[in-house]
Amino acid sequence: MPSTKMAAVGGVSVGSALQSNGSEVPQRIIMSHTILLVQPTKRPEGRTYADYESVNECMEGVCKMYEEHLKRMNPNSPSITYDISQLFDFIDDLADLSCLVYRADTQTYQPYNKDWIKEKIYALLRKQAQQAGK
Repeated sequence: MPSTKMAAVGGVSVGSALQSNGSEVPQRIIMSHTILLVQPTKRPEGRTYADYESVNECMEGVCKMYEEHLKRMNPNSPSITYDISQLFDFIDDLADLSCLVYRADTQTYQPYNKDWIKEKIYALLRKQAQQAGK
C-alpha cells in the first residue's frame, strides 16, 4: 500500500503518496480535476473526453470504459471477468489515451500518457484488493 505523508506548507496541510518507484505524488494532484482524452481508433472524429473530480475517479472511469467494451463484445455473458494485463492491452490498443491533471500551483493542466495511466490504475487496483482482503 502506498504510504502517505502530511506536511504543513504555509499553514496548509499538504499530503503526498509514495509511488511504487519511491517518488512522491503530491496530494493536490491526486485530488485534482482530471480530463481524460480518448481516441479509440485512428479516426480523429472518434475522439472524446470525460472529466473527473480526481485522478482516482478518472482511473475508475478507464476501467469502466474497458468493462463496457467487454460487455459489447460479450453481450450474452451473464458475468465478465478480466485481469489487469487484458486491461493494459486494451489501453495499449487505443490510438490515444491521455490525462490532463489540474495543478493549482501553476493553474495549468499537466499532461500524462498511457504509461502513467497504467501505473495509476495498477496502484488503484492494488489498493482496492488490499482493502478487500482486510
